[in-house]
Amino acid sequence: MKNSEVIEMTTDDLKDRVVAEKAALNKMKMNHTVTPLENTMQIREKRKDIARMMTELRKRELTEKK
Repeated sequence: MKNSEVIEMTTDDLKDRVVAEKAALNKMKMNHTVTPLENTMQIREKRKDIARMMTELRKRELTEKK
């Protein structure tokens, strides 16, 4: 997911997406423990996507307070 896609999303959509992505990341980690993933870079990419979304949420939170 690109940063431009994250910026275009609404705040509620971002919050929902973060919850869903975190659940998917946890599931992916558990599956990787049992049977190794073919491409382990997916875990890193998922983590970075979550970080992008959380950063945008925080940015919006700070701009609302001003």
